[in-house]
Amino acid sequence: MSNVSHARSDISGHPDASEMRARYDRVMGGRDVALVDAPVFLVGLYCAVSPWVLHFTANQPALVTHNLLMGIAIAVLALGFTAMPERMYGLSWAMCAMGAWIIVSTWIVGNSPDVGIVINNIIVGGLTILLGMVCAGAAAKTRST
Repeated sequence: MSNVSHARSDISGHPDASEMRARYDRVMGGRDVALVDAPVFLVGLYCAVSPWVLHFTANQPALVTHNLLMGIAIAVLALGFTAMPERMYGLSWAMCAMGAWIIVSTWIVGNSPDVGIVINNIIVGGLTILLGMVCAGAAAKTRST
């Protein structure tokens, strides 16, 4: 029996180390913000269900439909960011525009919304803008390298 207990703590001396690093970089595609996809998805889901969470389905039917559709659109973008990041991160700026629209639409689509609805849409829209800017920054960083 051979003694295989010699453990190496560092693989930098391995003859294939540079090839393994290059393969890892190719597989990851330079994605520095893979962890942003999940928060984008969660913000989209919350936007979609927020009319039922805050109980404004009866007095704001147009805003209910609006938040549902915008939330689904944001969640679909998040799924796209996860499935095809090299193609979808170009839509990060569209997500920023969607966040701004969520904030403004509270008064345009809604009919005299109360303070809870206004604060909810401002927070959801602000988070959408922030996450969209993080994704857009990552896309710009990936393209420049």
